Amino acid sequence: MKMKILIVDDNQSVSFVLQMMLEDEGFEVVSAKDGQEGYLAYIEFRPDLVITDIEMPGETGPELIEQIRSQNPMVKTIYMSGDLGSFLSSLEEEKKMHPVSLLAKPFSRDQLLRSVSALAA
Repeated sequence: MKMKILIVDDNQSVSFVLQMMLEDEGFEVVSAKDGQEGYLAYIEFRPDLVITDIEMPGETGPELIEQIRSQNPMVKTIYMSGDLGSFLSSLEEEKKMHPVSLLAKPFSRDQLLRSVSALAA
């Protein structure tokens, strides 16, 4: 069965490129432009993995994941950001309790696929 991945990023071009890369690898992918749309997509699509930007207008990535964890406490998550530094300590804490990976933007296709594979295992 294909792994289902939800991408949540307010930058539509980033979402599009990620979606193309992942679909090329055989994943089933849905994308959303913000936390609210991301949560609704999660409920409908039930992905195995959520890749979310950390900083978005409105709800942040971590707030979205917190909401999703009320449905699925062990949802696999990849957080991405151009500025991981300011979030690192809270995300490192989260990694101790949940399947979480971090990607610093910009990242390569290989880095993305390695992160996805690590969480898929």
